[in-house]
Amino acid sequence: MPRSVSLHNAHPRLKLDRKAVLRVIALLDAAADRFDGGPPDGELSLAFLTDPALADLHGQFLDDPTTTDVITFEGEPQFGTAGEVCVSADTAAAFAKKHDKDFSEELTLYVVHGWLHLAGYDDLEPAKKRRMRAAEARAMKLLSEASAVPTFSWKK
Repeated sequence: MPRSVSLHNAHPRLKLDRKAVLRVIALLDAAADRFDGGPPDGELSLAFLTDPALADLHGQFLDDPTTTDVITFEGEPQFGTAGEVCVSADTAAAFAKKHDKDFSEELTLYVVHGWLHLAGYDDLEPAKKRRMRAAEARAMKLLSEASAVPTFSWKK
């Protein structure tokens, strides 16, 4: 049975296809055995935020008020929560533009990155970061082969 996902788009300009985003989580969960079993069971919360909103969370919970791309909060499986992934659509757009990358793929990568953190992956040390990057590449390939990278765009 697919996990429950709470999806919140708090970015005033971001357009997204809710079903397509939920499909990303469902496909990742279905392939969890390739990613150390995936996140724990329970509801997963996914929030799309602005840079200022994510920087505020970064300051409140990690004592670092700077802009970041992804923040992941571990859940409490005993209470039915797998965790929360908060991503910045602004940072994804700026990075994609600066590096001539596709915005939708970049923002999807941020979702994958947060999901992998909930699965136990870390990227604070070089060896762990290489392992995280390899898992991200496998996950993005899985989504790409399934034609499951959602289209994100900006409202006019």
